[in-house]
Amino acid sequence: MVVIGNGMAGARLAGDARLRHADITVFGAEPRPPYNRVLLSGVLSGTTRASQLTMPLPEGVRTRLGVKVTAIDRAARQVVAEDGSRSPYDVCVLATGSEPIMPPMPGIELTVPFRTLDDCEHILARARGVRDAVVIGGGLLGIEAARGLAMRGIRVTVVHLASHLMERQLDAQGGEILAQTLAGLGITVHVGVSVAAVEPARVVLADGTAIEAGLAIASCGVRPVTSLARAAGLAVERGVVVDDLLRTSDPAVYAIGECAQHRGVTYGLVGPCWEQAEALAAHLTGEPLRYRGSRIVTRLKAPNLEVASLGDVHVNGETVTFSHPVAGVYRKLVIRDRRLAGAILLGRSDAVGTLTQLYDRQSEVPAARESLLFPELAAGGDGPGLAALAGTATICQCNAVSKSRIRTAWLAGAGTAAAVSRETRAGTGCGTCLPAIESLIGSFEDSLTPVAEAG
Repeated sequence: MVVIGNGMAGARLAGDARLRHADITVFGAEPRPPYNRVLLSGVLSGTTRASQLTMPLPEGVRTRLGVKVTAIDRAARQVVAEDGSRSPYDVCVLATGSEPIMPPMPGIELTVPFRTLDDCEHILARARGVRDAVVIGGGLLGIEAARGLAMRGIRVTVVHLASHLMERQLDAQGGEILAQTLAGLGITVHVGVSVAAVEPARVVLADGTAIEAGLAIASCGVRPVTSLARAAGLAVERGVVVDDLLRTSDPAVYAIGECAQHRGVTYGLVGPCWEQAEALAAHLTGEPLRYRGSRIVTRLKAPNLEVASLGDVHVNGETVTFSHPVAGVYRKLVIRDRRLAGAILLGRSDAVGTLTQLYDRQSEVPAARESLLFPELAAGGDGPGLAALAGTATICQCNAVSKSRIRTAWLAGAGTAAAVSRETRAGTGCGTCLPAIESLIGSFEDSLTPVAEAG
């Protein structure tokens, strides 16, 4: 098997235990081992070391790092690399990911994208001695980049074309409260404006406003990398078209991750990428498993910024909201046919786990809707917490790791969150569940602590 792409989807497939006896060659355009792109914002802020992002592949997997694939010879079933070498395959997997969109504006070449570890290192090098920075784009990555730079003492301005921040994941009210929260963290936000030009020391808006910027970051979205598939004659729309087995129009070629388009949808989050990798590994080893699509759960990962968005928050349906702008709190449920269709949670909340479970399982929501927004109140105090969750409750959404699986690992000797991560992969995606894992370990230990009898 040849895997083209050494990112999070390709590396996850190559490292799947079900394929440990397979003959696998992985091509990676970047000259470094696979790493967790989700945690790049931590590198930018200085809370995570670049070495902590590495995702090692199992022994036996051949890697060709820094080698680009230039063509797929479908007739000969060979992959052609830029050095002229040819690698035969019985199964070829496209995991080419996506690339940043760089808008065609004057001076765009002066900006730095925020997509890879090289980009991150470039940004940090450029940020030395800089007092002001502008982030063009107020989506998920743009806000993470802005918060990372702000934590390094840089004055940051976010410029966003849409009418509110994170318009895909938030409604207008949620976007406004998020902007207020960012302002409290020293980040200025301009929405509903476009950039006319980027100049060496400033960014000029369409209305003529000039913003000082010793550093400009472009975070204007991404597009699937499909050129290789298109040149090979495979069916391509926005992404490489695949069926429920992740097959392309050539049954010997598959596609997973951000480059794949399944049932008309392309995904830009790690969860669906990993679900596709696991589904393909199952299929290739004879398991009767088909990929049916993924439920979207988005988490913003930055210190003092807690944002979660589930499903479609713009769909029509029964809505339940709570807003406290001064505290930076906003919670919204969208319910259709007595099931959760979407949810927004801004600010610290114990409701994320419960809502995610309801959304994933599409269970009926309780009649007391407020119990979903405020589980601690419904419990009559501080709430039962993680210790009261059922064993089947999913703690790590990225890797679908349940509470019972974490407990099993703990009973087997995994006494720290890091040890649990090594055993179960929990916490190795976006990392937002690590505090929950630590809390669970504490509850497991407390349950074994003997209680002294009064006497």
